[in-house]
Amino acid sequence: MTASRAVPPHKTTQAIPRLARLIAMAICFALAPVPGWGQESSSAEGDRSDRTIVVGGDHYHPPYEFLDEDGQPAGYNVELTRAIAEVMGIDVRIELGRWGDMRERLESGEIDALQGMSYSEARAEQFDFAPPHAIVHQSIFARRSDPVVDVEGLRGKEVIVQRGDIMHDYLIEHDVEARVITVDTHADALRALASGQHDYAMVANLPALYLSRELGLTNIVPIAKPFSLRYGYAVQKGDSNLLAQFSEGLAILKNTGRHQAIYDKWLGPLESSDGIPWKKIGQVGAAVSGVLLLILGGIVVWNRMLKRQVASRTEELRLHQQQLIQADKMTSLGILVSGVAHEINNPSSLLLLNLPVLRDAYADAQPILEEHYRVHGDFTLGGLAYSRMRDEIPLMLDEMLDGTQRIKRIVGDLKDFARQGNTDLGETLDLNDVVITAVRLVDNSIRKATCRFETHYGANLPPLKGNAQRIEQVVINLVLNACQALESMDQGIILTTRYDHARGRVILEIRDQGKGIDPESINLLTDPFFTTRRECGGTGLGLSVSAGIVREHHGSLEFDSRPGEGTTVTLALPVSAEPTPDGRSLRPASS
Repeated sequence: MTASRAVPPHKTTQAIPRLARLIAMAICFALAPVPGWGQESSSAEGDRSDRTIVVGGDHYHPPYEFLDEDGQPAGYNVELTRAIAEVMGIDVRIELGRWGDMRERLESGEIDALQGMSYSEARAEQFDFAPPHAIVHQSIFARRSDPVVDVEGLRGKEVIVQRGDIMHDYLIEHDVEARVITVDTHADALRALASGQHDYAMVANLPALYLSRELGLTNIVPIAKPFSLRYGYAVQKGDSNLLAQFSEGLAILKNTGRHQAIYDKWLGPLESSDGIPWKKIGQVGAAVSGVLLLILGGIVVWNRMLKRQVASRTEELRLHQQQLIQADKMTSLGILVSGVAHEINNPSSLLLLNLPVLRDAYADAQPILEEHYRVHGDFTLGGLAYSRMRDEIPLMLDEMLDGTQRIKRIVGDLKDFARQGNTDLGETLDLNDVVITAVRLVDNSIRKATCRFETHYGANLPPLKGNAQRIEQVVINLVLNACQALESMDQGIILTTRYDHARGRVILEIRDQGKGIDPESINLLTDPFFTTRRECGGTGLGLSVSAGIVREHHGSLEFDSRPGEGTTVTLALPVSAEPTPDGRSLRPASS
């Protein structure tokens, strides 16, 4: 351990307002081109994809990143980096070492990125940061008998920090007047503090709690959490291509829910249950599992004996058991959906509350900015010219508000599905608009499945009465099923909408050129939990839910398929006879 009071080479020379940086980052992502059909990758990206990207990290910073018992990289950051590499199609090599050394290697260009660095304005002068993938709380740790202090109370004290860590930077840059003791790892800091050396330690909260449990350091506790810092990928200043790849990959993982799964796997238990004796729980759980296995074994043996005695009723019992399993799955699914919907509803409600206020605040400030622009000419706002920003900011706020409102509608649909209650079917909707929206949502899945996707939208379709969100859910399920049926990119999907005047129904037809469905299965497609793709993760719920929605709308869902010749799905919805606000009848008069 060494004492340090030297100013690091990366100390900031000028401060950039936090709000301006955030607005600039948001605009860059909003204006960034999204890869799609017919777009070519840039040459820079091509050069990057031709070599292995070296990503560095701390060798002993669990649960974020560490070397496991076999000496291999593991942890939340490591799994997240590999997932980003997978979805972006890039080759990465993860190298873990002492944090101070890895940071110097990034500064010198020996490695391309650090997968877990806390953001600060001083560091932003030297590195570029991707959007954060976690929030790290920094804590002051003390021995149980020592007094509770905040940052100001550290003056004149001996404070242990990890060399090159964000708290090391903070103590030096803000001249806290504490005697800084640097060590190589969080574990070294906690051991030193627990053994009676020095006064306090400033370390990241989750790794410190994790290590104190693993090392059995029961005489140290967190006494304050003065900082909550953004934590994510950092690259050399100006390496925009690499930064864009990590940012885009992280956004994909967040949109698909995979990021949340990785986060919950590594960090969720520690965040939600500080202080729980995990080892004891594991031991008790193992004992309980053993007892349950013995009980389960006895039940299996007893069940076989009963089957031999009542062989004539075997089929009846099996069918009854399957019905109970399906009912239990549906109940569990309803509980899960309700819980997830509730958790999503809280942050979305906060956004719906705050975004209109931000929009009004900018509208109030705009006359002042316009007057300044008129008198002094153009100026920069968030790193870009005001003449451009004054049009972009309102659009960005409106788009965020629209997206949040859509989240709220989806959450409402999830709650409705879990309740299995009545749904408002009184909306006036255009089937073409619903289908266009659904196709846009699954555009990525379509492009991965086929290069021959055709749409033919019927002109002047009569409006329908129903729930647009639910019909959109049906269309999404049908299109995804068609994509999954294809066996090569050359096989196509044709989507057609039209009006059947004789039946008074609007028709959606989706025809794929996939492997088709055998006659024994086609009549079971809408049964709950029936699927031909269980080995690939299918649950058998999509078509069952879709059929229920179609029945609610008094429509019909028909399947026509032959093995090896593809499948045609026909959705027919009745046209309502009620007049629209402009006086038109929803159902054209018969001739």
